[in-house]
Amino acid sequence: MIRRLDLAPRFDVALRQPFRLWDRFLGDLDFPRTFVDESEWVPPADISETDSHYHVSMELPGIDMKEMDILYSDGFLTVKGQKTKTTDIGESCYCTERFAGSFERNFRIPGFVDRDNIVASYKDGILKVSLPKSEEGKVKKIEVH
Repeated sequence: MIRRLDLAPRFDVALRQPFRLWDRFLGDLDFPRTFVDESEWVPPADISETDSHYHVSMELPGIDMKEMDILYSDGFLTVKGQKTKTTDIGESCYCTERFAGSFERNFRIPGFVDRDNIVASYKDGILKVSLPKSEEGKVKKIEVH
């Protein structure tokens, strides 16, 4: 049985030959190269909402929490950080695909947040920020007399 996805070209296979040609072209040049643009790394994130909280989780493997700032101001959650790459003495890089450098993400939180009770945790490369909703933003039913 042939699935439709089996007939569609896979992008990694389709791009393999151009990258090989590019490598062959640059092969004689004596400088380190990478296909990862380090200035544009954007850590992936998920944002969810429950009745009482907004939750933001981000994949940040290898980030030292001392190198990270988490700020909440005027309805925006900002996560900034730095990932450093270590190399041994005498080691030169042949190819690098992992990101090293700084990043910043800004998330618009749509409702009112109790900023005094925001909690952040970091485990196994996943940052989780829990933003409790404020009473100010909850819907209040008004009785008509």
